Amino acid sequence: MFLGLRSHILDTDDLQATKAWYSDVLGKVPYFDESFYVGFDVGGFELGLLPRDADKPYPAGGETYWGVADIRTAVEELQGKGGELVHDIQDVGEGILMAIVKDPAGNRVGIIENAQFNPENSG
Repeated sequence: MFLGLRSHILDTDDLQATKAWYSDVLGKVPYFDESFYVGFDVGGFELGLLPRDADKPYPAGGETYWGVADIRTAVEELQGKGGELVHDIQDVGEGILMAIVKDPAGNRVGIIENAQFNPENSG
């Protein structure tokens, strides 16, 4: 089901300033840059930035997402194996779908279906 680790997502109160900081740190501009999401390709993995949502803040240090080919099937499989849905499937734009399930031990498991990001084309 999991294709591999894909994304580590951070939320921020100032998307533009955080984008500028990571652009400087990484020495590159994002491969995906919209008002609702900024994504950097970092060695075949994605560092994503989201505007902070006061109703759904990310844990300190962000959240890591496993890539999946079909998020609906993955959510169903995880729930069928005792996982508890924390954040239902959400289209965050451009067809990028994300969800969070809690494993039986209470750990959050982020999953992402993102045709925009291809680790095979990483540079």
